[in-house]
Amino acid sequence: MRCEIVASLLHSPKVLFLDEPTIGLDAVSKVAVRNFVKRVNKESGVTVVLTTHDMGDIDALTDRIMLIGKGQILYDGSFTQMKSKYDSVSILTVDFDTNGEIPMLPHTILLSCENGRAVISVDTVKISVSQVINHLSQILTIHNIGVQSRPIEEIIADVYEGFAI
Repeated sequence: MRCEIVASLLHSPKVLFLDEPTIGLDAVSKVAVRNFVKRVNKESGVTVVLTTHDMGDIDALTDRIMLIGKGQILYDGSFTQMKSKYDSVSILTVDFDTNGEIPMLPHTILLSCENGRAVISVDTVKISVSQVINHLSQILTIHNIGVQSRPIEEIIADVYEGFAI
């Protein structure tokens, strides 16, 4: 794959089309290809058009994303804007001292709570993660907090589902 990419750059194209550039590659090779593509884009100003099902490629290589379904453009914009537009849930993982009941705020769901670890779903459209953390820090002795978005695969699936694709 790396040789194919290098060969496609021999004539200094302005646009480079890559179809599933990391398919079948091991983790080390994927990182090398992604870094090379980023470097070519940045240093040579080559526009890279990427078609892929690999969410790691999308996350690592794109500033702009275009989702196409049934021949129609469903979304065209920045990756960050897509995540904020279609992902209204954050998952908090809280490690704390006690094993008691945790009074939850509205727009939050306690997904699990055992052995001093709570996993909480937060509807970030209706309440901010910082409000939930502030609430929890007033009632718990917190050791660690992790905040995660939903996996990008789920967000993209929601976009397609919204368009009945």
